[in-house]
Amino acid sequence: QVQLVESGGGLVQAGGSLRLSCAASGRTFSINAMGWFRQAPGKEREFVAAIKVNENTYYADSVKGRITISRDHAKNTVYLQMNSLKPDDTAVYYCAASNSHFDISRSSAYEYWGQGTQVTVSS
Repeated sequence: QVQLVESGGGLVQAGGSLRLSCAASGRTFSINAMGWFRQAPGKEREFVAAIKVNENTYYADSVKGRITISRDHAKNTVYLQMNSLKPDDTAVYYCAASNSHFDISRSSAYEYWGQGTQVTVSS
């Protein structure tokens, strides 16, 4: 089993920045990819970004150039640096871990999920 705990959400004005963290524990050696997803009220959960063990990164088109995913292997932590935030970025952000190398932009590829952290961007 893998446990994931997110932190770093909050309220920020449009144009501001936030950094989300996701600390993994348990059978972390089995993880091949870590991802971030988000879900806004009344909308489906959507892919934001992912990073594989080989450090390859993947982003949704809507966040490219504004959001960066990174990881600290020593701390078993993945980060999501979000800049130039917009009101449309308001959502609950979820960290996820996958044992797979494939389809990591799909939520179905992930076996483990955190509890989510709220990000609210005011206009």
